[in-house]
Amino acid sequence: MADSVSPLLPELQALRDRIDAVDKELLALLNRRAALALEVGALKKQEGSVVFRPEREAQVIDGLKATNPGPLGAASVAPIWREIMSACRALETPTRVAYLGPAGTFSELAALGYFGSSIARVPCASIDEVFRATSAGAADFGVVPVENSTEGVVARSLDLLLTTPLFLIGETSLFVRHNLLRRDNSLDGIRAVCAHPQALAQCHGWLSYHLPDVERRPVASNAEGARLAAQDPALAAVASERAGSEYGLHVVAPAIQDDPHNRTRFTIVTHPDRHPAPKASGHDCTSLVVSVVNRPGAVHDMLVPLKEHGVSMTRFESRPARSADQWEYYFYIDLQGHPDQPQVAAALGELRAACAFFKLLGSYPLDVH
Repeated sequence: MADSVSPLLPELQALRDRIDAVDKELLALLNRRAALALEVGALKKQEGSVVFRPEREAQVIDGLKATNPGPLGAASVAPIWREIMSACRALETPTRVAYLGPAGTFSELAALGYFGSSIARVPCASIDEVFRATSAGAADFGVVPVENSTEGVVARSLDLLLTTPLFLIGETSLFVRHNLLRRDNSLDGIRAVCAHPQALAQCHGWLSYHLPDVERRPVASNAEGARLAAQDPALAAVASERAGSEYGLHVVAPAIQDDPHNRTRFTIVTHPDRHPAPKASGHDCTSLVVSVVNRPGAVHDMLVPLKEHGVSMTRFESRPARSADQWEYYFYIDLQGHPDQPQVAAALGELRAACAFFKLLGSYPLDVH
């Protein structure tokens, strides 16, 4: 049988040959970079410093984006260099990262987006387990959801940030696209929809309209819901396309979240005995939790130092203190800036003096994706 593939145009073949040559140059340069990274790692080991420095990586990516002449888009620079730096770090020891599992969760996607794919994955059954694994040293870092643009804060993460020794060294946000997944490619015969409670809430409108009489069954994670749906044809799951591929499920209905711009913010936690606080990167966030004496004007007085020193507050959330006084609250606050900056340090000092309780959760580079 004659070959039906048409020969390439000479111009196209010439361009492909040039691309092949550039790829070889890129590979040689990447290996040169990896060799330099190994030398840096050896020096860090001698002086006892850590391999992963989030502020350094943020500065590298910011610098590359600022000097990028194109045509490669600036938004493509961060994920490419994340993977390069991840592969170089793994030449020494792969970074162990705990997250809410199993495979296919948005927490896993957030971990891969932040650290790159050259990590040792530590999937956990719950957010509590992520904190335990990171506190005990089974993982170097944990990735936990803290806020969703539709449903607000993830209360359990905030509570654990208050009560555990872990602190924040980074953040990342993820566009969350929920899909209805099932073994059968049909809405007929569904007995229950399984997903994390946050996901069920984020898809409340769609589920109420299309599956009004179907049970909504909360489970530990969306990927766990997908795993269950793969075992029982009467179950459906709300999860990512990645989870659907992982468990061999059909996407019965795509993008069923009520908010088309639905995003979830994740924070990166670690233990202070194993990792130092990041230095200022130039575009940082400082997170803290405080409480004040229950008296008129106390919250106003707490915020005065921020105004006087010109420090912007980007987030303010309250949580019940669960104390004997049912009207006591903890306030979770995000500020622009880093304590290395004099105005931020001054504001934090005065804020601490005005509070009955003060805990600095961490200062870290803002999301650079």
